[in-house]
Amino acid sequence: MVDDLRPLLTARSLVTGYGKKQVVNGVSLDIAAGEIVALIGHNGAGKSTLLKALFGLLPIWKGQVEFGRNDLQVPKPRELLRAGISYVPQGNRVFTDLTVLENLEMAGVTLLNKGQLKDGIERVLALFPALKTMMRQRAATLSGGQKQMLALSNALILSPRLLLLDEPSLGLARPLVTQVLARVQQINRGSGVAVLMVEQKVREALKIAHRVYVLRGGSVSFSGTPQELRDEAVLRGVYM
Repeated sequence: MVDDLRPLLTARSLVTGYGKKQVVNGVSLDIAAGEIVALIGHNGAGKSTLLKALFGLLPIWKGQVEFGRNDLQVPKPRELLRAGISYVPQGNRVFTDLTVLENLEMAGVTLLNKGQLKDGIERVLALFPALKTMMRQRAATLSGGQKQMLALSNALILSPRLLLLDEPSLGLARPLVTQVLARVQQINRGSGVAVLMVEQKVREALKIAHRVYVLRGGSVSFSGTPQELRDEAVLRGVYM
């Protein structure tokens, strides 16, 4: 349940893209503290591009982004990590040549001391106890579901206030999709971290989201509650 509806992150009229190609066309959205927001739409709608811009991996051409009361006009990933934003790109991105433990240590490189790192590792292992038996195992040997657990752990080790997730279910079998999204919901409820999640498994995403934005052609074509989108005709209407 969302306890605080004050905006944690606000984007206004955001424009960005790649090279000379504009992909995101004036997107405005809000994420409140403690809520899960689903970002859905067809492939090429600009969802992943928007997340990259919010995390400083792409320049913001026009518009304004604020996190808390801080202007993120020229955000840098390292600064955003310290401010409380973590990002999990699509494709179970982990350091495959490193062990699970080494991945977690790398993820906590911006922490101030070893005590904070130890606490962070203990916290994520409580969320993902299956990783405890894999700490000396190279990440390359993990299954898709295990890599996704590790990717989430890497993002959570810094105790973020906002988690940006880009298709956490990508490449996973259907039972694992349900499991991963249920874990996202558990993380949200347990720690209060806000989540902005790009997800192609629309109906599964709507089950855990508090609100949803639909992108079409780089612009917001719908914003509202999952209940409003569960009607087949409405869902088809905002996509077509």
